[in-house]
Amino acid sequence: MTLEFRHAGTVEYLEAWDLQREVHARVAAGEQPPTVLLLEHPPVFTAGKRTDPSERPVDPGGAAVIDVDRGGKITFHGPGQLVGYPIVRLPDHVLVVDYVRRVEEALIGVCRDLGVTTARVPGRSGVWLQADPARGLAERKIAAIGIRVGRGTTMHGFALNCDVDLGWYDRFVPCGIADAGVTSLTEELGRRVTVADVLPSVERHLTEMLAWAPYDATPDYEPRPEPGRGPRIELLTP
Repeated sequence: MTLEFRHAGTVEYLEAWDLQREVHARVAAGEQPPTVLLLEHPPVFTAGKRTDPSERPVDPGGAAVIDVDRGGKITFHGPGQLVGYPIVRLPDHVLVVDYVRRVEEALIGVCRDLGVTTARVPGRSGVWLQADPARGLAERKIAAIGIRVGRGTTMHGFALNCDVDLGWYDRFVPCGIADAGVTSLTEELGRRVTVADVLPSVERHLTEMLAWAPYDATPDYEPRPEPGRGPRIELLTP
């Protein structure tokens, strides 16, 4: 499978959602090759189907709060964050959870390329840095994932924090997880890492992982289910 990457620049969330639906319809119908939209959004909060009212921002700081049809809970998108929407038909032998793990593995590889060690935390989607008690740091999420699958074809996707303003995350409960933090590549490396800096690595790793070949998964960190939930994997699909 050959992925087509489309660099869209900065796009308002609702405009990008319309674009996703258009591309999704064509990919699902076999009229367009699998396509990955790569872009940034102006500040916006998007609330997935499992978002609780208490997790929404009391003061969104002028950013819109939009309810969306993906799995998962509420997250933030803004400048300095790479948002990727892979719109691909899933082969019959690939389960939704396998697809999610492949996207996570691609982002783990991107972080590794830049010198940041990350992995999965079973029970919580996304890509994480391990807690560092010596520095007083809890586990930190650096990339969020939330998807939807319709007609066997994916939409929505991932958000990788490159140089995003982390102050936005103080306004709500990111992904509904109050006992962990959020970070960025810039924060972890002590130097500015832009969206443009990571694009070649993102394209390379997504191309590799979405070729559906076997791969060696990065070892997980200790399981930490979401507060109030059992230790299970969430499929992030309606």
